[in-house]
Amino acid sequence: MFNPSRDQARRFFIDAWQKYRARGVLTPLEQIAADLVKEHPEYHTVIEDPEAADKDFSPEDGQINPFLHLSLHLAIHEQLSIDQPPGLRGAYDDCLAVRGDRHAALHDVLESLGETIWEAQRSGAPLDAAAYVERVKRRARVA
Repeated sequence: MFNPSRDQARRFFIDAWQKYRARGVLTPLEQIAADLVKEHPEYHTVIEDPEAADKDFSPEDGQINPFLHLSLHLAIHEQLSIDQPPGLRGAYDDCLAVRGDRHAALHDVLESLGETIWEAQRSGAPLDAAAYVERVKRRARVA
């Protein structure tokens, strides 16, 4: 299983974006990463900063970690492509139908994944896939 370090994950996004901007040849995964960065113009200045890979982003200071956000998007892209956990794709489709906007629906999934990860970390338990899918479904109902 691929388990990159924090620095490797950050370098991946930075390098993919640089290759994209230079009109280089990207691997399929790099293309997905570049597309994700493209969809988040608010992160361009950070991704284009050569020292960004070393920066700490503190939630206590009200900062969003753009690399974590993009990494969650990448994970969700893979999850949706294989409907894993089962039912996630249908729950996402429900969010998409309600929101009418692909990126907003993806953020519903991202928020649900973040909550599920936080809950697992807090309780010291493994990720609860069923609770994750249910959170996405709930967002579709209240959106």
